[in-house]
Amino acid sequence: MLLGSNINNPEKNIEIAIEKIENQLGLILNKSELIITKPVGFESYNNFCNIAIKLKTQFSPIKLLSEVKVIEENMGRVSDSAVLGAYQDRIIDIDIILYNNIKFSSKRLIIPHQKNLYERDFARKLINEVE
Repeated sequence: MLLGSNINNPEKNIEIAIEKIENQLGLILNKSELIITKPVGFESYNNFCNIAIKLKTQFSPIKLLSEVKVIEENMGRVSDSAVLGAYQDRIIDIDIILYNNIKFSSKRLIIPHQKNLYERDFARKLINEVE
């Protein structure tokens, strides 16, 4: 999973999200370093805090996505970039990048996450740290 935040104390948001993930979704097996990155795909004065985690969960990919969306909403995220069709500043963004070795595709979820694996160097670096 890849987490990002760029508003309202991003480091604290990441910390809160990780705690919620561990309490609600499963065991965190590994964490990457926390890095600061510039926004990708939109203009903002707010830099992102990003971290990757490796999670052991009992949830299926779709159930995991639903639970991730609940965490994002509970933390104050009001809109999803997939729904908006554009990126914007966000209090928390939690992406499922890989799920074991499966390939999965639905309207709501594609695994592996193409952009974060193949188009964003910072994301690939963080993901490699937790593999």
